[in-house]
Amino acid sequence: MLIFFARVLDVSIGTFRIILVSRGFRNIAPFLGFFEVLIWITAIGAIFNSLHGFLSYVVYAAGFATGTFVGMKLESFVSIGYQSLRIITTEKITALPLTLREEGFNITTVIGRGMKGDVILIYTTVPRSKVKHVLDVVEALEPNAYITIEDVRSYRSGFINEPSVFAKITRGVVKRK
Repeated sequence: MLIFFARVLDVSIGTFRIILVSRGFRNIAPFLGFFEVLIWITAIGAIFNSLHGFLSYVVYAAGFATGTFVGMKLESFVSIGYQSLRIITTEKITALPLTLREEGFNITTVIGRGMKGDVILIYTTVPRSKVKHVLDVVEALEPNAYITIEDVRSYRSGFINEPSVFAKITRGVVKRK
């Protein structure tokens, strides 16, 4: 049992660590990597101390698979990072851009030409935790809109209505001018 749970924990940490690095959160990766390897060594040590053959290997592999699943679920639950949405609609209405702005999303609109005529392109970058809200608004007003969603590794300048992690931690400690 120790082998299984140690493997679940170490792989969950490893999966989460890799996802954080790919999203640009590199400062925490070495810290997580330390504990990942420490737990992995514990799991390997348990296997070498109790070489029960095939069953130990199956438990080790099951812990790996479960840990991968748990790590991905953890990342989805935490919703760290930002995503850019590109919304393309052929409707000639302004309700969608206005509603998105009223909901607090900073958007950029561009008139473009698609295969069948003029289109409206709406660009926005939002915290991952707010993507579902944007999609709900789009679905309610423009159910046939074409939408692409991309992970944002980093951004510079512009306007995203979300305080940084540093700002959240230091709120009340650091005064802004």
